[in-house]
Amino acid sequence: MSHAVATPLVSFCVVGTNGAEFLRSCLDAIALEQRLLERPTEVLVLDNASTDDSVRIAREHPVGARVISLDRREGKAANDSRLLDEAQGRFALLLNEDSELRAGATKELLDALERDPQAACAGAALLRPDGRQQPSAWRFPGFGTTLAQALLLHKSLVVQSGGTGRGTRKVDWCQSACLLVRVQASATIGHLDPEYFVYGDEVDLQRRLRDVGWHTLFVPAAQCIHHEGLSTGSGARRRIVELHRNQNRYLVAHHGPFVAACCRPVAAAPYLLRTLAAVVLPGHSVRRYWWHVQAILAPGRGEGIREAAEAFNAQLEQPAGGSA
Repeated sequence: MSHAVATPLVSFCVVGTNGAEFLRSCLDAIALEQRLLERPTEVLVLDNASTDDSVRIAREHPVGARVISLDRREGKAANDSRLLDEAQGRFALLLNEDSELRAGATKELLDALERDPQAACAGAALLRPDGRQQPSAWRFPGFGTTLAQALLLHKSLVVQSGGTGRGTRKVDWCQSACLLVRVQASATIGHLDPEYFVYGDEVDLQRRLRDVGWHTLFVPAAQCIHHEGLSTGSGARRRIVELHRNQNRYLVAHHGPFVAACCRPVAAAPYLLRTLAAVVLPGHSVRRYWWHVQAILAPGRGEGIREAAEAFNAQLEQPAGGSA
């Protein structure tokens, strides 16, 4: 006699690229969340053409994940959109392989979205591995936020996840390392824009959702450890190029090319000052600060993570033994 399987309420959606050393902890935490939630769930793991043991770990883990294994490397926005399309739950919890949910986080996020039918997304408080809180929610980028950051006022004027003793609240956007998304709302705008290969994709998503009447919640009672920066798997310069390229893409898309052009010198100024200071201050990298200056002022130049993925895919297409 067959038994009907309950339709999932929550789909846990994990994207990973060569993060096998963290994937097991991520899935262990999801398994605990499933037991605590006591609601129908499913687990999806999208492996972005990893060359380590990620696929084996995902398939063998007792959480029973449905594994989507890509043979070509794609961008984070495309990966998350694929999972949102595949998800059977009303809500999808987007996670990186280096995200480790703390007990009860999923319930807190779910309760927040179920209480507020106009909220499309709910983000967790992200913690560093040592337990210190990372910035997790911000105001949407624009000239004002760019100026505030240049004047070192970002903690009070741009970051929206600061403060203690404050409960769930509306914010502009939360990071997608741990973001619960109302799938139907996201579907109405086509999910994430694949032009954002990595970085900025969740900002653009939540801005487009707000433009059609939705909003985002920051839920500090939901906590998630984030081993930040491990999921990109590329060098520092490529990450810097990709970051500023997509920051400029967002500004052009939502504020126009004139505002984007005005923001570039303002954003570059503090990095230029840091470059000069690093010449005489020990422990600071002149080269790294200068990379930021170059990437901000010329966002169309340089090779980022997208180009690294394209090179990886091109190598896969080479016949065995090299090119003819």
